[in-house]
Amino acid sequence: MAGSRLSAVPSRAYDTSGRPSAAFFDLDKTIIAKSSSLAFSKPFQAGGLISRGAMLRSAYAQFVYLVGGADHDQMEKIRAFMSQLVEGWDVETVKEIVAETLHHVVDPIVYDEAVSLMEEHREAGRDVVVVSASGTEVVEPIGEMLGADHVIASRLEILDGKYTGEIDYYAYAEEKARAIEAMAAERGYDLEECFAYSDSITDAPMLEVVGHPHAVNPDKELRRLAASKGWPVLQFSRPVTLRSRIPVRGTLAALTVGTALTVGGAIWLNRRRKLA
Repeated sequence: MAGSRLSAVPSRAYDTSGRPSAAFFDLDKTIIAKSSSLAFSKPFQAGGLISRGAMLRSAYAQFVYLVGGADHDQMEKIRAFMSQLVEGWDVETVKEIVAETLHHVVDPIVYDEAVSLMEEHREAGRDVVVVSASGTEVVEPIGEMLGADHVIASRLEILDGKYTGEIDYYAYAEEKARAIEAMAAERGYDLEECFAYSDSITDAPMLEVVGHPHAVNPDKELRRLAASKGWPVLQFSRPVTLRSRIPVRGTLAALTVGTALTVGGAIWLNRRRKLA
């Protein structure tokens, strides 16, 4: 994995300061090759949450995101689209669909290089933290599947068990940096000895708050910033089947068996129809 090993940097969890450290990973286009929120469009359609037209709009938004990058305007469009889309959705239904389709949806789009980096940081004794503007209902299960120690994610407003379409907390841009600083204060991390990885210029504050920032598959603006500051630039391109790399823990055993029998939530939908 040329260009992405950690051999050139300190390998001890407590490094030079005697304090613990962590590695902070952006999720979309850094750990996985797509937008995590939009990746579940098909299962959500199969579960009866979105129409075919909305799914097509979601697929188009995913395409624009992949081609155009995640600049501020694009992130705002995705935020507005998702807020409008989820209004009125039942929270428990969303969690159930994500749990039953997680491996089917995420397995093919996780970068092998990202998994290897996480393993190296764990071996060095660092905490691994996933940081994403996507909602906790999606990010937390992905983080658990990846073996992350902690997750920072957006929180959608919930009223009477349903999403209102508003956002309680948006983990985006400067807010990611503030959340990382708060976590560091709480857990005693020495930020100068911490690492961060992201693809987008919108995550410049997150990268600048740590001592070891890395640009991963960077957009043009982040590539320019990385060059001007001398940050390492990594290219991730290889997908991996996580079950071949990460042992299935007890908490995920039932999930793995269930998803082996489902395709895009179809069996879940059939079961719900029979119970209706």
